[in-house]
Amino acid sequence: MVTPMDNAKIKEMLLKIHESKLDFTVTQSGKESKRVNGLYKPDTHEIILHNKNFKSDSELVYTAVHEYTHHLVTEEDIALYGPDYVSNAKSHTAAFWARFQELLKIAEDMGFYKIDISVSPELVELTNKIKSEYLEPNGKMMAEFGRLLIKAHTLCEEADIRYEDYIDRVLCLPRNSVRDLKRVGTVQVNPAIGFENMKLVSSIKKADDRAAAEQQLLSGTSPVTVSEMMKKKARTAQDDDPKAKLEKEAKRLRKTIDQLQQRLEYVEESLGNM
Repeated sequence: MVTPMDNAKIKEMLLKIHESKLDFTVTQSGKESKRVNGLYKPDTHEIILHNKNFKSDSELVYTAVHEYTHHLVTEEDIALYGPDYVSNAKSHTAAFWARFQELLKIAEDMGFYKIDISVSPELVELTNKIKSEYLEPNGKMMAEFGRLLIKAHTLCEEADIRYEDYIDRVLCLPRNSVRDLKRVGTVQVNPAIGFENMKLVSSIKKADDRAAAEQQLLSGTSPVTVSEMMKKKARTAQDDDPKAKLEKEAKRLRKTIDQLQQRLEYVEESLGNM
């Protein structure tokens, strides 16, 4: 069903959500597409919405905001790299998703978009079941799993058994998974956020920052947004710390030197074979 919003109103709505100095157009195709709900053309700055895919205004707004996020990223890229630069409009990085979620929340606060699961009592019941019977119990179980792995590490050392081999060939677990489990088992994290989010929160060093991230997740902030917020905070703290800045530069220089050394060895070896 086609939403009563016309192209001009959609553009006006997007500009209210976030200003853009780079002009763009909005076109409702009047078609249904099985491949995509919409797309953004970075060369012409055109947002195309296949409006026959949508059954409600909120469905259309969700896609419009998604494509508008691509436009805003394009605007930033042009400002950074020049007017001839053409962004990759299909790029969906973590930063993109965080930006999209931020704009979607603004759209929701302004009354343009809503996600209301109460319209489906069955969905409400299912959501409660997922949270209470799966997310939280699984979080608790995985935290205990992590604590058992920590204990196993100690017992391996006492028995003169190589822990890595125990993980690889006795438990047959990927080492990265074991690392995440042990970290979750080490810190206090609310299991109500689910194991995947517990991994995210437990990777944060400071207890206050972990608590803030946990609260964001419990209040409905998306994991990718929380992750990007923490990265941004870490970058800001690092930029304010002269020692951290020098350590970062030293790391970059060492990497460059290693790459140049490898290249030099290759060139010398090639010359020697001539």
